[in-house]
Amino acid sequence: MKYKQLTASLLAIVIGGTILGQSYHTAIAASEVGDINSEQRQVARQVSALLDRSHYLDKPLDKETGKQILANYFDNLDPNHNLFLQSDIDEFTKKYADNFADQLKRGDLQAGFDIYKRFTQRSNEYYAFADKFLKTDVNLKRNDSVTLDREKLSRFKTQKEQRDFWEKYLTAQLINLTLNQEEDKVKDKFLQDNADKYDAQGLVKDEKRTPKEVLANRLKRQQGQLERINSDQVLENILNSAMASYDPHSNYFAPIQATEMQIQSSLELVGIGVSIQPDRKNPDYTRIISLVDGGPAARSGQIKPNDLIIGVASEGTNMIDTVGYSTREIVNLIRGKKGSSVTIRVKSPNSPDSSARNVSLVRDIIKQEESGVTHRIINVKDKNGVDKKIGVLEIPSFYLNYKARRAGEDYRSVSIDTENAIKALKAQNIDGMVVDLRDNPGGSLDEVAKMIGLFVKSGPLVQIRDNRGNIQVYEDEDNGEQLYDKPMSVLINLGSASASEIFAAAIQDYGRGLVIGSTTTGKGSAQIQLDNLALGSATLTQRKFYRITGGSTQNKGVEPDINLVNIYDGMEYGERNMKNPLQWDTIRAAAYKPAGSYSQSTLKTLTELSKQRQASNPQFNYLTALNSIRKEEDDKKPFKLNIDDRRKQLINVENKTLKAENARRTATGEKPYSDWTAYQASLDSQIESRSKMKESERPKLPENEAFIIEASKIMLDADVKTK
Repeated sequence: MKYKQLTASLLAIVIGGTILGQSYHTAIAASEVGDINSEQRQVARQVSALLDRSHYLDKPLDKETGKQILANYFDNLDPNHNLFLQSDIDEFTKKYADNFADQLKRGDLQAGFDIYKRFTQRSNEYYAFADKFLKTDVNLKRNDSVTLDREKLSRFKTQKEQRDFWEKYLTAQLINLTLNQEEDKVKDKFLQDNADKYDAQGLVKDEKRTPKEVLANRLKRQQGQLERINSDQVLENILNSAMASYDPHSNYFAPIQATEMQIQSSLELVGIGVSIQPDRKNPDYTRIISLVDGGPAARSGQIKPNDLIIGVASEGTNMIDTVGYSTREIVNLIRGKKGSSVTIRVKSPNSPDSSARNVSLVRDIIKQEESGVTHRIINVKDKNGVDKKIGVLEIPSFYLNYKARRAGEDYRSVSIDTENAIKALKAQNIDGMVVDLRDNPGGSLDEVAKMIGLFVKSGPLVQIRDNRGNIQVYEDEDNGEQLYDKPMSVLINLGSASASEIFAAAIQDYGRGLVIGSTTTGKGSAQIQLDNLALGSATLTQRKFYRITGGSTQNKGVEPDINLVNIYDGMEYGERNMKNPLQWDTIRAAAYKPAGSYSQSTLKTLTELSKQRQASNPQFNYLTALNSIRKEEDDKKPFKLNIDDRRKQLINVENKTLKAENARRTATGEKPYSDWTAYQASLDSQIESRSKMKESERPKLPENEAFIIEASKIMLDADVKTK
């Protein structure tokens, strides 16, 4: 079997510049998915053998694991626990649980296909119910409520309970759609009345359909996918349920997805460069997981990880509502010729659809290392009021053009670009450096090792343990050279993963600089890629990363020395929110000599000084307010099924958001917005304007730059403190 070593990065599949996640839209099924063939049986045996014998956990694929796989399969098909009845679960568990693992080992997939047929039946029952319900006079002023997020709730025992939920769920969707259309109409009028200030033609929605028609179309699209699911996709769901019983990053890819993985290796992708997958909480929505460095989405500066895609419009066509679309269908909408334009409509999680923004992008050939490391200098006053020159290194990923390197051609890599950037900054006599690793998804393990070597003299950099317990230590191999030895800080957040965590951990463990921001993702594992299966391909977790102190970066992540506002606060994001992640543990520490250290007393003083600055900083106050507001919109909380109550709730959220924005504007000398509509229209216009600028010409967002400035001030405080 052919093994290909992966890098220390988050795995994704690129499709025309758009990356798909590993799971499928869960509100779909197949009327006829086809017969099970010999290749599917063979690959089931192969994957089972790999899990049983070669996974990092060294966990047998036995009876108990088979029960877990079966439970995973139920949840993969029906994550919100609203399609299968408890009697379905009990029936299949009794029939298959004890033998599910043995059947997979034999390549017997019949149990999984039988369960999928029941899922088909329940899905069709839901669509039939919805179709009938939407033809009635739906009461939007009920006196009850519904919990929309049922992931951790019990399944329904009776059809009556289930249909009662379906009725409430559909009513909640109609309420939201109705309120969103109300706001859209107000905004449309505002834009048309102020056409001299805004590009009304590009921003006006002018929706003609009723909320019922919009919802009915969404459901029709979902049901339309029923006929397009084939047996390979059912197989993929079964095998991914098996792999998820071991860890979240071992995955099986059916032939279509496997082909797209091969496309990725060419680094010649025409698209916008986003990684997407169905939202785990609400699969009707598609979530952006990460941005491809150098892609149009990343260059726009207007799209962020965790955004939800709710619409797509190709050049010259109307916006298509994509709520309810599968990831593959969204990919097909986003794909297009190089140089053509596409507009995607995105919104932040836990926010109303009416607050969504349109971002226009030009499809381009994406090379993941295209934009690469950037560097600049900012001037920051220290605590004594003295101007200091701070170098800023922005590192989007730990990229390496493997193909060019193997071919003996000139190639770009993050370590080469960083070395050149450091030399350029040193030539300008900087007083300190901020290395920005926020939302950096990782990359090449070799490159992160070289990167660390630029900042430390010598010693171990990272430890790696394989599935047999063997430990390999990566050492600094530059013969004691240290390109940069002045004060530095490293900015991290929950979007910093894998190789980013290795870098931040090493700088922290050596005492070489301060790590500032919020706790990282916690993706401390590496996978091999299996390219020679009987059908499709797979990844298998076989190694785990450890700090030189012996602690893993897995699950726990890297905790900062000094905390700043966590922009992901309250979001279900990162390794710790994944199902069945590998656990944090420790191994023996490597022998190393710290370059310095920060005492607890020093860190406490630095934290207090930073808290004082953050409390008076308009940008941090604004972000803190948004965190608090976002927590009010939680699908785990009961949703009132009265449109008047819901309208009041949304108005309350909007007023608080507007208040936070206006407080920021007043504090920074800008004119406050008169109302929510003016704010939203202005925001849409600003986003549209920024998306048309070249990346180098686009002004830095003040809420983003606040982190750079504060990291600089903390670093300067520490330099004074330790002298």
